[in-house]
Amino acid sequence: MNNKINMSALLTLSNLHGTGVAYTSRPSYDSNPWLSNEEHQSNYLTGREILIADQLPMLVHQASVTDKLTSLFELVGLEIPDNIFTFDDKYSYECLIQQLAYKDGNKILFQYPHSEDVLSNRHYGVDKDLFIALNNKSRLAEWTNNKYLPDREVINIEDFSSAMSKWSFPFVLKIGDDLPTSGGNGVMICDNNNDLELAKMKISNDQNVSKTIIIERKIEVRMNYSVQYAYSKSKGLIFLGATEQLTDTAGHYQGNHKLEHIPQAVVQAGKEIMQTAVDKGYLGVAGFDLLVDKNENIYAIDLNFRQNASTSLLMLAPMLKSGHHKFFTYISPCDNKLFFNTIFKYVQKGILFPIAYYDGDWHSDDGIKSRFCGIWHGGSKDYLEKSEIQFLKEIDTSLINN
Repeated sequence: MNNKINMSALLTLSNLHGTGVAYTSRPSYDSNPWLSNEEHQSNYLTGREILIADQLPMLVHQASVTDKLTSLFELVGLEIPDNIFTFDDKYSYECLIQQLAYKDGNKILFQYPHSEDVLSNRHYGVDKDLFIALNNKSRLAEWTNNKYLPDREVINIEDFSSAMSKWSFPFVLKIGDDLPTSGGNGVMICDNNNDLELAKMKISNDQNVSKTIIIERKIEVRMNYSVQYAYSKSKGLIFLGATEQLTDTAGHYQGNHKLEHIPQAVVQAGKEIMQTAVDKGYLGVAGFDLLVDKNENIYAIDLNFRQNASTSLLMLAPMLKSGHHKFFTYISPCDNKLFFNTIFKYVQKGILFPIAYYDGDWHSDDGIKSRFCGIWHGGSKDYLEKSEIQFLKEIDTSLINN
């Protein structure tokens, strides 16, 4: 294995979880309307934590560890580690989980819970019931000790229409059951009646799986912090850092900027939440979305007791060039060859650090788009933003052809 990762990263997953644990970040193959069921997105996610897994055995889709990733890693002096177990479909994925657990004696650290048909609950790296409870948005008050909460109401879905009559715009609707969500799915921002009607349609379509809805006052945000913490018995509770989470008008994720100056009150709020989970038995990484309004009030709107997009950005910070750091994911809008060559060019320039590459051309089917995530680094915010704009122009064939 390449020891540079172990020596250079701020922290790794194996630092936290030790031996006898294997990791998978893939959502279950079971259907979940609140996670992207797009197969290639789910497969792409399996490569995102390769560089921070360290010694932890890791399940990765074969298309995420092709020669394309090898070439990108070579540009920054890295290698694909040898702790990778690859799969290519549902059957091989679930067989690997069962082999690593039942035959090899590992606990499995899941990014998202799987059914007991896939793995017995007693083989989870983090207690399954606790893991699900901590990530349930309707139980936010428990994990914040009734602090840092916007006005909110948790209702049964059959009471949704009557409850809505008591609320005025703007507000946010969220699913409130045990199904995991990601990337803003399951969150519906309602600024007007049109937004509400669209939300009602979505809720109506999925009411067979979501029994609880959260109505939450929309906060007029001055700053959106994604704060990250980690805990292990040997290292204690660690503040990893914070990023500014970027979202579009619909609340969907648009990347993260690393922040150097975080108000102590924000750090402390996150620490209190993390300590509550640790007291319940949680072990590992967690990231919390904490909003600050114009009056400096702090609101916890989402708690993710798992790795997220900020985790690699913060853990790999010592390996990045000084200056501004931004993490983002790109899906090829052009042919995969142009997409890869453009990424290669910017990594070679030393301003784009590769994290994961999902190789659409690995598949025999035509039209599978490649995906990439990385960190812009090594310059000012203005310089890197201009570089990213130029990068996007170069992969946008509609602009190239015009």
